Amino acid sequence: MKEDAVLPSIRQLARDLKISVITTTRAYSDLEQEGFIANVHGKGCFVLPHNSELARENALHKADNGLSAVIAAAKTEDISKD
Repeated sequence: MKEDAVLPSIRQLARDLKISVITTTRAYSDLEQEGFIANVHGKGCFVLPHNSELARENALHKADNGLSAVIAAAKTEDISKD
C-alpha cells in the first residue's frame, strides 16, 4: 500500500473478511508494533513510509529467533554441529 493510505476500520475489515474483530485488532496491533502502520486516535490507521532500516532490523530479529529455535531443537535431540 502507498504511504499515508488510510486502512479500513477494524470493524469494517473484520466484516469484509468475515473474521473476528479481535483477530483484526491483533493484526493491526502487530503491524503498528512492527512499524508498518500508525493508529491516529479518532482518525484511523495509516500506512507509514517504508523504513528500510526498521525492515532489516525486523528481518534480523526473525532470523535470530528462527536460528535460536533450530539450535535449541538440535541440542534437545543431541544433533551434532556437523
